[in-house]
Amino acid sequence: MFGLGWQELLVVLLILLLVFGAAKLPELAKSLGKAKKEFEKGIKGEEENKEKGKEESGKETSKSASESAKKDAPKFEN
Repeated sequence: MFGLGWQELLVVLLILLLVFGAAKLPELAKSLGKAKKEFEKGIKGEEENKEKGKEESGKETSKSASESAKKDAPKFEN
């Protein structure tokens, strides 16, 4: 995990405990989890929007091509 051994992680956790205190650590972990979830949700939503945009642009292109072909086609009347 990022090239850190268990000793380094232990030191980081002890520093966090000293800086934030035991009462704030669960709140900090909870807020980090929510932030991660929102970030992943945003990334996923952005990818879906790109895919929808590609699909919609393809549909619009095919529609406009068929509409222009209908307009340009000669009209025959009986």
